[in-house]
Amino acid sequence: MSYTALYRKFRPNEFSEVKGQEHIVTTLKNQINADRIGHAYLFCGTRGTGKTTIAKIFAKAVNCEHPVDGNPCNECETCKAINSGASMNVMEIDAASNNGVDNIREIREEVQYSPTKGRFKVYIIDEVHMLSIGAFNALLKTLEEPPSYVIFILATTEAHKLPVTILSRCQRYDFKRITVDTIEARLKELVERENVQAEDKALRYIAKMADGALRDGLSLLDQCISFYLGQELTYENVLEVLGAVDTEVFSKLLRYIMAGDTMSCINTLEEMIVLGRDLTQFVTDFTWYLRNLMLVKASDNMDDMMEMSAERIIALKEEASKVELETIMRYIRILSDLLNQIKYAKSKRVLVEVALIKMTRPAMENDFGSYVGRIEQLEKQLENGVVMSAPISNQEAIQNAASIEQEQTVKYDDAASDEVKDIVDNWIAIVNGLEPPLNKYLRGTVAVGSGGNSVTIKFKDDFTFAAVSRDGTSDNLEKLLTERIKKNVKVQLKQLTENAGNTDVLDAVKAVIKMDIIEE
Repeated sequence: MSYTALYRKFRPNEFSEVKGQEHIVTTLKNQINADRIGHAYLFCGTRGTGKTTIAKIFAKAVNCEHPVDGNPCNECETCKAINSGASMNVMEIDAASNNGVDNIREIREEVQYSPTKGRFKVYIIDEVHMLSIGAFNALLKTLEEPPSYVIFILATTEAHKLPVTILSRCQRYDFKRITVDTIEARLKELVERENVQAEDKALRYIAKMADGALRDGLSLLDQCISFYLGQELTYENVLEVLGAVDTEVFSKLLRYIMAGDTMSCINTLEEMIVLGRDLTQFVTDFTWYLRNLMLVKASDNMDDMMEMSAERIIALKEEASKVELETIMRYIRILSDLLNQIKYAKSKRVLVEVALIKMTRPAMENDFGSYVGRIEQLEKQLENGVVMSAPISNQEAIQNAASIEQEQTVKYDDAASDEVKDIVDNWIAIVNGLEPPLNKYLRGTVAVGSGGNSVTIKFKDDFTFAAVSRDGTSDNLEKLLTERIKKNVKVQLKQLTENAGNTDVLDAVKAVIKMDIIEE
């Protein structure tokens, strides 16, 4: 006997075996038990979610000689005939290849004859959105007022393509994508019945790759079992068969990108190509990885939105703390553009390499996300002791040094309160106790106190002044100092350069990045 694919071998024969569509199963069983069976149904939803399977079970249930709680018995002659495909009461039509007016006219002629056995004649029209306009018009009258012994079940993945006149004549049932947990549980059940050894992690990954379609999950499992026939199915085996990449590779790749290490990114890509990984799948999985990072970064309550273990979520949160949200969104935009191009490209590798270079070098782009990336790179360079400031003349340097020296000798005036004097005297310790990146920006600044609990923070360079001036950072600093002395503190920011009174925040950033910023 020839081999039968898993998705055919384990296709449900009764409603209780259907997974993930309980809302539809319950409704149909109630209709059968109460004998409130409709004449036209529309099953719509993504592929592999059970539309045709439930349609066939429903066709058996309404014709079954001994139904049990709305389920077909699968023992009577009618059920056996339908299971074997020999029944004249159930007609399955593929609208993709039978989409003309003549095909529908044949159905209209057939419905005039009552079934020889059973109660109903059931017409299952799959991919019904493929029917022509003429065919839809020919179906309308029959669909609206069919004989009492006829039931139409229309199945489609694209319900929006159906005419409103068809939709209004049907009971519509929307099939949900099946969850990863449900698919994983079904896969575990089937590998046990097939006596196949498989790691939970491997089945979990297959369930995730199924993308809500149980049939796709069974097909992928079938493929993996065939490749490693007689062996235990491990996570690494699944990655190899499906041409996928472990998330640890994406974590490493992201660190290279954030560090601007283009060569390491290209080398990582080379390793994936040598291992035979599919580049389209590689980009898709990397995009999904960044999507999870974005959700973790955007909110602390996104755990339910991500299909992964608690340990992996903790690792993601740690990685997300090292990169800005705008930067992650820029990476996702670059990869999304890449996916649109890579589908039809002959040189996929070149396109992926171009995208990686864009991600490691934000200076190549002129959007807001790239500016954030550039500033992140500058912050890291500052952290490592690399001075990033606009070039100044020797005369300006002498004036700045003299100004700084003068400010350091005059810490506060007589009108300053004791609390303000405490802030000024312990300014270095206060700065070191702040959270990053504020502590990095304030290192090397000078605090000067005056009356009215006012503290002036003086900066030596334009970049750090610009960084603290943006996004209400100074307000946060006021709150921190107020909590320290238990009195309201007014913080003022000032530059020590000659043009301090006329320097704009954007001008300062331009000077550091050394390129124009276009404001829209």
